[in-house]
Amino acid sequence: MSNTELADGAFRVGVISDTHGHLDTKVAGIFSGVDHILHAGDIGFPALILELEYVAPVTAVLGNNDDGLSFKELEVVEVRGRKFIVQHIVKPGEAEGRLQRRIIKENPDVVIFGHTHKKYCETHHNVLYFNPGYAGKPRFNDPRSVAVLTCDSSGITAEFFEL
Repeated sequence: MSNTELADGAFRVGVISDTHGHLDTKVAGIFSGVDHILHAGDIGFPALILELEYVAPVTAVLGNNDDGLSFKELEVVEVRGRKFIVQHIVKPGEAEGRLQRRIIKENPDVVIFGHTHKKYCETHHNVLYFNPGYAGKPRFNDPRSVAVLTCDSSGITAEFFEL
């Protein structure tokens, strides 16, 4: 669905995680027309974020394998009135410490995370917890995916795309 096919006020956010230095060539096409891209960590190389920025503005966070990169561990980003918290390691519905304080303070619509390499899309305490899955190099026949969130007046819907 292109932006021209979206209802008034609707927008799309591309979500990717655990690239580990590999940006699949399919990602640019999948994310074509999104308003923003969120990368939930384990980036690998900063140049990967620059490549994504050719598609749309990007907010990225550090993953546990991103030593030496200059991103933050947690980001709060607002896109057209919807608020997203992005952090690499999250236990859905069991946020603690700094993350829990930020969730209380920010009241986000969505908490985006990665790390597990598994797709996840469930609501806990009126917050959508979302993991797009693993987007790195093919390995061990593990499933690889990214996702697009469509936000409109009726809510947020997720669509996963296999790589």
